[in-house]
Amino acid sequence: MTTAPAPRPQDRRRHDREILALAVPAFGALVAEPLFLLADSAIVGHLGTAQLAGLGVAATLLSTATGVFVFLAYATTAAVARRIGAGDRRAAVQQGMDGIWLALLLSVGVAAAALLLAPQAADALGASPTAAPYAVTYLRISALGIPGMLMVLAATGVLRGFQDTRTPLLVAIGGFGANIALNLGLVYGAGLGVAGSAWGTVIAQTGMAAAYLVVVVRGARRAGASLRPDAAGIRACARAGGPLLIRTLSLRAVLVIATAVAAGLGDTRIAAHQITMTIWGFLAFALDAIAIAGQAIIGRYLGAGDLPGTRAAARRMVQWGIGSGVLLGLALVLARPLYVPLFTTDPAVRHQLGTALLLAALTQPVGGLVFVLDGVLMGAGDGTYLAWAMLANLVVFTPAAFAVPALGLGLAGLWWAMNLFMLTRAALLWHRFRTGAWAVPGAVRA
Repeated sequence: MTTAPAPRPQDRRRHDREILALAVPAFGALVAEPLFLLADSAIVGHLGTAQLAGLGVAATLLSTATGVFVFLAYATTAAVARRIGAGDRRAAVQQGMDGIWLALLLSVGVAAAALLLAPQAADALGASPTAAPYAVTYLRISALGIPGMLMVLAATGVLRGFQDTRTPLLVAIGGFGANIALNLGLVYGAGLGVAGSAWGTVIAQTGMAAAYLVVVVRGARRAGASLRPDAAGIRACARAGGPLLIRTLSLRAVLVIATAVAAGLGDTRIAAHQITMTIWGFLAFALDAIAIAGQAIIGRYLGAGDLPGTRAAARRMVQWGIGSGVLLGLALVLARPLYVPLFTTDPAVRHQLGTALLLAALTQPVGGLVFVLDGVLMGAGDGTYLAWAMLANLVVFTPAAFAVPALGLGLAGLWWAMNLFMLTRAALLWHRFRTGAWAVPGAVRA
């Protein structure tokens, strides 16, 4: 990347305002999503252990089946933001509609697979004979909400591209509130049990999709964009999202391998690993919020052809990411007496947690850099590089993780492998960032 003059204080303040205006609401919306599962778990948990176990299996399958399609949000954000930066609002809305149509088409296949293969999937995940019927019931009913879930992803990407993260926050809050009310009413009031929880979530997710569609369709009509599906536009969205799908699958493979290795280390270590991963994942929401701001801002600057502005905004976001990572790492260490008792009272698990949490805290600044650079490159539409980089990370991580039990390195060894994964990600992303090859201006990435 070419050297640019030092940014003026007023420029830094302008970038800070842009980042905060997008990142703070994005963080709220990101946190609201896992609260759906938390609320479901709290309500179903009072029905019995088998019901809760069934929900856990079904929720894991459902989140995996829909989570791999997060590219519907990421790719749409970048493409729409570029059009907005270029001043072509009509094309931006049309791009968003193509993304929503792609989400609807994909959801048909995913929902059909969930309906047909629910028993086999529950069995593959190791559901017990008592929990399996509840898992199958929850998964089959929830499959009806998959179109809504994927459309929410795509529509969220549209609004982020328009530099609007407040509307997704409001929709997420409304959906979360409706989910709780529906679950309580259907599980206990109507006596539907696990099925009631699934129906509540389906209705809430479908309602969120409807709310998004009202906003997007209204914007399309104002801009004069067509609401009909356009085959060429849908194919273009699929091509743009393909590399990000590979990236997401590779990332999920890393997390699955880490969990599998931890499970082989014994109950105490897998318990400590899951607690550490839960906390690590929550902290990632704060860093991902900055990355989402990066997707929208970088896409807009590149669409406007403003390369100096692109570089200045990217550098400022890198500073925000690293600084946030430092603060989160310190909080992770210093606040242990406050949050560890919330997860476990087992002395053996707490002992394992001590080392794992310290190692997780160690790379929080690296994580801040990784998440922000991910967002910058996604905003630039540099999906092909991100896909190859994540595949390379998987190749590095896999032998390191499987060497842990072979060498008797325990949970500490596994988290050193996780840190190696993060450091490798940072090195590859930083290399790409420094070259400047990602910063391709224009309404469409050539």
